[in-house]
Amino acid sequence: MARFVAQILLFLVSSVPAGSPPVAPVSAVFPPVAPPVAPVSAVSAPVAPPVAPVSAMSPPVAPVSAVSPPVSPPVAPVSAVSPPLAPVSAVSPPLASESAVSPPVALPVAPVSPPVASVSAVSPPLAPVSAVSPPLASVSAASVVMPTVPHLHFLVESLDQASAIVKITMAALNPAKLKVILGENNVEKLTLPNGIPQSLVELINIVKITFGLTADIRLQYMDKDFGNEFFNLNATTDLQDLGTIKVVQQEIVPLVITLADAATPSFASDEYASQASNDTSPESVSSRESVSSRSVPWPVIFPIPEFSYDTELQLERGNAEYQACSKMLTLSTRMKSDILNKVSEQIYKYKAYPSDEHFCAVAEALIKKHPCLKEPGFYNGCYGWKQRLKYKMGNFRTQLKLSGCPELSVNSLKSKAPSDASPARGVKKPRKAEANFYPALPTGETYASLEQERLALLTEVKIRHNDRVIADKMARTFAYRQQEVVNQEPRIMDFKDRWPALFHQREINAEFQRLVAFPLEQRFLSQLDMYSSKLITTIRARGGATREKTAGIIHIFDQAESINQKRECVLKALVPFLGEDVHLLIKEYADSHRAEMLRDLEDVTMAVFVIRTEVHCLEEPPVDIGVVIEGVEVLNGLSSVASACALLLGLIYVLNLAYPKSLRVTFEVFQKVIMELEPQKMSPKVSSLYGKLQNAK
Repeated sequence: MARFVAQILLFLVSSVPAGSPPVAPVSAVFPPVAPPVAPVSAVSAPVAPPVAPVSAMSPPVAPVSAVSPPVSPPVAPVSAVSPPLAPVSAVSPPLASESAVSPPVALPVAPVSPPVASVSAVSPPLAPVSAVSPPLASVSAASVVMPTVPHLHFLVESLDQASAIVKITMAALNPAKLKVILGENNVEKLTLPNGIPQSLVELINIVKITFGLTADIRLQYMDKDFGNEFFNLNATTDLQDLGTIKVVQQEIVPLVITLADAATPSFASDEYASQASNDTSPESVSSRESVSSRSVPWPVIFPIPEFSYDTELQLERGNAEYQACSKMLTLSTRMKSDILNKVSEQIYKYKAYPSDEHFCAVAEALIKKHPCLKEPGFYNGCYGWKQRLKYKMGNFRTQLKLSGCPELSVNSLKSKAPSDASPARGVKKPRKAEANFYPALPTGETYASLEQERLALLTEVKIRHNDRVIADKMARTFAYRQQEVVNQEPRIMDFKDRWPALFHQREINAEFQRLVAFPLEQRFLSQLDMYSSKLITTIRARGGATREKTAGIIHIFDQAESINQKRECVLKALVPFLGEDVHLLIKEYADSHRAEMLRDLEDVTMAVFVIRTEVHCLEEPPVDIGVVIEGVEVLNGLSSVASACALLLGLIYVLNLAYPKSLRVTFEVFQKVIMELEPQKMSPKVSSLYGKLQNAK
């Protein structure tokens, strides 16, 4: 390190402007310099006058011999053709030579003698000194001619610059290490060979490249002054070596944006906006930081992945030929295998058990992107690809099952009960568009550790204003809880005792988001508002018994001003329009008959109950709104009937329940029309309603 600093100083000193006498460079490896030469004794001959500067063509001065006698006559000025001097002894350091472009610098031999001019690097050697000349003392660092005052200022500034360079260099030579928290049970070590960057953007780019992050992120750092809490990182000066940073991914929450003049009914006002914002709180969004494997539902247009380089090259040429002369591409076995493998992996990112409609959508997307893959003999040119993908997906699931994938190994014969020991019986797979039906446990977690988290939750729910801690623990135990639901199919009463934190409005929304990768209340209410005017128009057009059942509800709808009342009227009119009994879905009771209500609800499979001051007084807000499943009151104190219906649908998903037969069509409309979850396959009655809504003005 000392050598490096000396080289920096050497560079700065040598950069003195050309019009001033430069300072001779000092090497860090020089031996100790002898003190200045003492005055010549009285017996010595007169000291020689200063040597004149040697011309550019004179040879360099050779060192003086170490064996010269004590006294010698003064050295005469060296001419351009003077012979070289004798070599200097080993104890004296050599004189530093100056560049040819710099003026000569005078170097004094002793305090009583004038300085000796420096010799150019290209000058011829001087003549040797006679044997009787006295020895020349070593030139010390103090004997160098000091620069003038302006040059001293220049040197001070240069030394300050050198100090800054040394500090930067020292930081570069000392690598830094940071602890990086990427998520739950995912901690990495980041080594920075050049130290902590001075730019926050540079540090973010290093983190994204090192750990393969593609989404937008922001960083937080652990502040020891506040009990190791995490704060947003705004400058890298807050970081130290062996510090801790946390990566927070900027998650984009899907929003439904409708046009007020076209799709949104006229009664959708600012009240709905505030209601939707309350339904989806920041805590419920943050709790979706997933331990699940899928974060997005099945796309509307399936994205075909990129294949290997040679396959893409041949497909590009084949597409060009198809555009020119409609010529189909003949695939080799290797190309076909590459296409099927990549597409099957892409399908599994969204679903482990895709339906026939999904395979058809994938095959059509493949042909649309690569028309040269069309097959003659089929009406759409992709039937053969659909069949190949079905077989390939089955083989892919078998490989993953052998690898121990929990989502697939749960259906192996070893995992089934003896009564269901058949490949076709008791298959546990998603049936209502669940994205994470049977997720794997988080990395590093076991059933025992997650059971301890569940027991800790029983204590946390008793603490007030503890929503953030509860949300974090609920997200961490999602896979453990979902496997319990699928494997054991517990009763609602027992499950509520084990997981009381789940049966709250906030946590049901968060659990549905983790399970389906879709927002619950926000989506349900926005879509219901979008279809409200069309639903009322379609219901008005129906005559007969349906008009008699819905006439009073539509009249209240026309008179209502509250958006919650309008939503309630739409739902109450929709159920009889579908041929089902609305009283099986929404049960209304008078506040004075709570005892009768409790006895009645004990025999209810699932329903929404509403308590009013008067049973048929819809103009006044209800006293209480709740949800009951299997005779157990699981929710109460809700804001509206529409929210209660949305949460009831969410509980059916979360608890892996089947739709009640008496309300099967109504819940199918909730799922496939309002929520738009797997709308590819509808029953005839639901498909007819969906067509009328699309054609309604």
